Amino acid sequence: MNVPSNLKYTQSHEWVRSEPDGSITVGITEHAQDLLGDLVFIDLPEVGKTLAAGQEAAVVESVKAAADVYAPVAGTVTEINPALADAPESVNADAYAAWLFRMKPANANDVDGLLDATSYTAVASE
Repeated sequence: MNVPSNLKYTQSHEWVRSEPDGSITVGITEHAQDLLGDLVFIDLPEVGKTLAAGQEAAVVESVKAAADVYAPVAGTVTEINPALADAPESVNADAYAAWLFRMKPANANDVDGLLDATSYTAVASE
């Protein structure tokens, strides 16, 4: 299982990358896309939407199932990945390159409370 050590993770299988400008980039983990199978549609949040930590932010649909993607921390959506509208399968090709959305956390310290790679690997292996 590929779990990059430079990212943070949630128990619901989102990955989080802190950006130099204080924003975070969010996607689903390789483990999550493996479980879902071939993605066929991704419904992304609206830019400007304010989300609570754990609130549904997006939906990814595969040939097998649909799954919610949750906000890892509270904050405001600042950008979405428009390339996913035409190529949702890019998440299957490289889950850590095909990000879903970016957000500005309400409290930057909240990101520190997310899982590190070792902790997420334990969760994903259960």
